[in-house]
This record gives sequence, C-alpha cells and structure tokens, in this order.
Amino acid sequence: MSVLILASASTTRAQLLRNAGLEVAVEPARIDEAALRRALEAEGAGARDIADALAEHKALRIARRHDQALVLGCDQILECDGAIFAKPEKPDDARAQLLRLRGRTHHLHTAAVLFHRGQPVWRHVSTPELTMRDFSAAFLDDYVARNWPAIGQSVGGYQIEGAGIRLFARIAGDHFAILGLPLLELLACLTRRGDIPG
Repeated sequence: MSVLILASASTTRAQLLRNAGLEVAVEPARIDEAALRRALEAEGAGARDIADALAEHKALRIARRHDQALVLGCDQILECDGAIFAKPEKPDDARAQLLRLRGRTHHLHTAAVLFHRGQPVWRHVSTPELTMRDFSAAFLDDYVARNWPAIGQSVGGYQIEGAGIRLFARIAGDHFAILGLPLLELLACLTRRGDIPG
C-alpha cells in the first residue's frame, strides 16, 4: 500500500492507524469547520450528515493536492437532545458542555471518507451512544482544572482514553469510533480494495 494521507491534525487518529501497521502521512485540511457546520445546520442537515460532509470536505481539500493518493478525512459531531456540540474553546465552555451532558445520553457521530485519485471511494459513519453519570460539581471542577487544555481537543470536552472515562455510566458502540475513527470498517475497506494484504 502507498502512504495513506490523513487530512486531520488528530494525533489519536494517526496513532490508531500506525498501530494497525499502516504508513501514514499527516496533512491537516484547513477548512472553516464552524462556518460549514452552520451552513449545513441552516439547510436542515442532521448531525450524522454534518459529520459526513465535514469529513468529505477535509479529504477533498487534501486530495486536490495529491490526486493519485489515498486520503482520509474524518470528523465527529456530538448530538444530545437535538443540540450539536463543538470542541470547547476555553475551560468555562468545557464545564458548561459537561453540565449539559451530565446524567444524559448522547450520540457521537464519527465519520470517515476515503478518497483515491481525487474521488470518494468509501465512507462510513459510526454512532456510539454514551451516557454520562450524575457527577458532582466538585468532581467536574477538578476534572476540568486537571485536564485542560487537553480536553479542548475533544468534542464534548472529554477524552475517554484518559480521566474522561470517569464521567461515564455506560458506553455502547465502537471504541475506536469514540476515539475518532471507525478503524475496523476502514481496515476492511482497505483489505477489500487490495490496498493492504488480507
């Protein structure tokens, strides 16, 4: 397989791919995610479709520069009771988001789109369901203080691979998708296509 270009700055996604034995180049796509998300919401797009569209836009941006390459775009959208959440910009945002999610069940739409020769050849959206426990305000304050700014890189303001797991009562769905990448589905696609040996 030739090098897979990851159109994302996520170190977690890159590490998941490398741990699976793939050769990965990282080239983050520079798009105005907030503006695109707002435009899609104004058009009535749901969270799942927004995640898919953002992943596609990222992959397309990088695929235009590398028209013969395999390029992977990814995105995550957190949805709770019809509201869409973004990455918190400051500790107070993280605290407010986590208060809104406390004791509730939310969905994490994790999209991936693969381009080859400048065209989309595969796409997948996984939707794990996560339920936060009814943690105390003191626990929340300590969690944000100890884990900022790292949790600012996570939609919803948590990272389950670290201390964020303590926020949850129940998790259902693909662990890799929660981390930001539907890895098993991607590997199956690359095997079917003959990009990696099967």
